[in-house]
Amino acid sequence: MLTYNDLKEKPKEFLAATSLTVEEFELVLPMFRRKYCELFTPGLTRKGKPRQRKEGGGIKEKLRTDEDKLLFILVYQKTYPLQTMHGLQFGLSQSQTNYWIHRLLPILRESLAELGMVPERDPQAVAKNPLVNESAPDLLIDGTERRRQRPKDAQKQAEYYSGKKKAHTDKNILLANTHSRKVVYLSPTEMGKKHDKKIADENAIAYPPGATLGKDIGFQGYDPKGVLTFQPKKSQKAKS
Repeated sequence: MLTYNDLKEKPKEFLAATSLTVEEFELVLPMFRRKYCELFTPGLTRKGKPRQRKEGGGIKEKLRTDEDKLLFILVYQKTYPLQTMHGLQFGLSQSQTNYWIHRLLPILRESLAELGMVPERDPQAVAKNPLVNESAPDLLIDGTERRRQRPKDAQKQAEYYSGKKKAHTDKNILLANTHSRKVVYLSPTEMGKKHDKKIADENAIAYPPGATLGKDIGFQGYDPKGVLTFQPKKSQKAKS
């Protein structure tokens, strides 16, 4: 069974499973613990009914510690597996996995938001966002796609089909700060067929003065006013 105490001894695997280092995980943990405790009223069960026995009595839950609860929901967010497969990693049934996902996901979101670690969602607010200006506004823009269920409707099939991924996908545009390596902006979700540059143009992202922006071939021709854009070139060694 996957536990925090075991995984924290394997830094590379920990980062791959959660997208956080052990140090970053421990920065989030106190806020996550506080938000989780706020859900419950002393003397009441999780359903809001008076307790018939002392807290801690009865069947012991598999996710006993706050560390394991946070690990559980971070791994789910990073890998997005089937609930049955996710439950197997933590010794839970599919129904138990579903219960914990719905209980812990809002807590994780609130915790990250209060810590100022949530990407900006308003394109007009990007210029003043602290994450964007951390160290310096040197940014990278890219499109990301994830597979989705194939729509039954023929028109929707065509709209969600990504020629790049050869699959039906949902697409978002990301901005990342090259110094902090944090995602600082996340666009609304679009259909897989839509071109990266078109999404960026429609969002009309407001950049801070003096910003630099690295982009790939999918954003060729995307040159926001007042921003120094550049497109990294592949070395001859990489091409061969």
